[in-house]
Amino acid sequence: MDGVPTPLRCFDEQHTAEMFEDDGVETVTSVEQKKVEEAIEAAINVYKQMHSFPQPTLLREQHYQYLKKGLRNLSDAYECLDASRPWLCFWILHSLELLEESIPSAITSEVCQFLALCQTPTGGFAGGPGQHAHLAPTYAAVNALCIIGTEEAYNVINREKLLDFLWSLKQPNGSFVMHIGGEVDVRSAYCAASVASLTNIMTPALFEDTTNWILSCQNWEGGLSGVPGLEAHGGYTFCGTAALVILGKEHMLDLKALLRWVISRQMRFEGGFQGRCNKLVDGCYSFWQAGLLPLLHRALFNDGESELSRQRWMFDQLALQEYILLCCQNPTGGLLDKPGKSRDFYHTCYCLSGLSIAQHFGNVEHYHEVILGTEENRLAPTHPVYNICPDKVAKAVQHFRQLSVPDASRQAGPPADAEPSEPASAAAGPQS
Repeated sequence: MDGVPTPLRCFDEQHTAEMFEDDGVETVTSVEQKKVEEAIEAAINVYKQMHSFPQPTLLREQHYQYLKKGLRNLSDAYECLDASRPWLCFWILHSLELLEESIPSAITSEVCQFLALCQTPTGGFAGGPGQHAHLAPTYAAVNALCIIGTEEAYNVINREKLLDFLWSLKQPNGSFVMHIGGEVDVRSAYCAASVASLTNIMTPALFEDTTNWILSCQNWEGGLSGVPGLEAHGGYTFCGTAALVILGKEHMLDLKALLRWVISRQMRFEGGFQGRCNKLVDGCYSFWQAGLLPLLHRALFNDGESELSRQRWMFDQLALQEYILLCCQNPTGGLLDKPGKSRDFYHTCYCLSGLSIAQHFGNVEHYHEVILGTEENRLAPTHPVYNICPDKVAKAVQHFRQLSVPDASRQAGPPADAEPSEPASAAAGPQS
C-alpha cells in the first residue's frame, strides 16, 4: 500500500478539543499531563508552520548516522550503562535492521567477539566482560547475535552452558530470578523463554509451572504486573504475554480484559502510549504496548473471535505513527521519549519498533500496510514476540533445530508447543 496522504490529526480542529481537562481538580499528575500536551502542541505547531501539506518524514539518514557512530564510539553519558553493553548492541543492531541498513561484516564480527567476552563460564551473558551473568543482557546478547545471523554469531552461544544457567535461575514456583541471588519478576520468564526457544534448548521441565506463575501476574485491571499483586505495567504485560505465546499458553489469559487494558493506554491527544494508568506518554511504549496487539489479535482469533479485522490492529496505527514522527525524532538523529527529552539508543530502538508494528499488519495471507507519509517512511517488519526481524527469527530457529537439545538424557526434550512453530507468522492477524 502506498503512503497515506490523508490529513493528520494535528490539522483537525477537533483534535485540539481532546486536550486534557482536569475539571477544576488540579493534581501533580494533571499538571504534568498538561505540560506534556502543551509541549506536543508546540511541536505540532512548529510542524504546521513549516509544512502546508501533511507528509511527516522519517529522518532515515540522520538516524543511520547516529546509530552507526554508536556501534564504535559512545559519549561519557553512557558510562552509567556499563552493565548494559549487550543491550546497546541489540538496540543499535535492531534499529539498523528496521531501517534496512547493512552493517559491514568486519563490524558484526567485532560485535560477536565482544559478546563472546560477555559470556560467562556459567553460560549466561553479563552486562560487560568480567561481570556476573544476568538474564536481561543474556536476552539482549542472543537477540543481537541472531540479528547478525552468521555462523560466527551462532557459535558464540554455548547452548549447553546456557541451559545450565537457566536451570540455575529456575524457582520452585515456576518463576525465574534475573541472576543468582537476584529479583524475581515476569521479565525473567520472558527472557528465559525467548533465549531457550530461539536456541532450541527448551524442555518441559525447565518451564514447569511457569505458565501458572505468569497467569497469577494478571490483575484486576487486565494487564500484568511484575509480580503477583502489583499494578499492571506495559513492559511487564508485554513480557508475560510474549512468554505465554512462546509456551503456547496465551489463551489461558483473560484476553478481553487484557485487550481493554492495553487499548486504554493509547493517549487520546498524543497518539502514543502510556505505560500505566494515569502516567505520561512515552515513546518506548510504542512497542511495549502496541506490540501486544498483534499477539492479542492472533490469540483472540484462535479463541474463536472470527469477526476481527483483516486489515488493521486494534489500535489507532496512524495516530501512533504521527506521534513518533512528529514528537519523538531528534533532528540530528535518534529518537526520544517525548518532546523535551534527550535521544538515546533505547528509545530509538523501541520507537522504531513501535513504528514498524503500526505500519505492518498480518501475515502472508492477510497482509496490509498503513504507512503515514511517503513510502520512504516504511520500516522492515519486526517480530512482535522477539522484536527482531521475522526472517532473522526463522533463520535462527532453523539453524538451532539442526542441533540436539542439550542434556536430553536428563530432560524429556522440547514440548511440541514450546517452539515457535511458524516464527515468521507469529505476528499474524487472522489465520485462515
